[in-house]
Amino acid sequence: MSETTFLRSSMLYTGAQYAAAARVPIGEHLIFTAGACPLDPDGSTAAVGDYRGQAAKVMVNLLLALAAGGADFSHLVKTTVFVASSDREDLAEVWNVVRARMGDRDVPGTLLGVAVLGYQDQLVEVEAIAALPVPDPLAPAP
Repeated sequence: MSETTFLRSSMLYTGAQYAAAARVPIGEHLIFTAGACPLDPDGSTAAVGDYRGQAAKVMVNLLLALAAGGADFSHLVKTTVFVASSDREDLAEVWNVVRARMGDRDVPGTLLGVAVLGYQDQLVEVEAIAALPVPDPLAPAP
């Protein structure tokens, strides 16, 4: 079974905390998530006014969305992080929460400061793409 390969180029800035691209093997199932939001099950916005708190809640909700497709953070191949702020410190604070959930994986990611997000008091949203290996139907059962 092949693995996703995270790609870097020596022609690009080498200090980024993420790979420039990811190559997914042929035959993998791709999962595309909607933007995970910092919403509690009752629809209320969690951690109002707290970038770190909302980022943590978003990552919990993203994991739940991925799990519905049989995936987890180890299957991520791309993230897009939206932060309702023009302050780079707020963006970095959110990025650090998201990045910590990636562990040692070099998942390519985009970090954006935006004017507003869709829900009342929402500060953070993360969408993702995951790749899951397709089980070999001819492989012996474990």
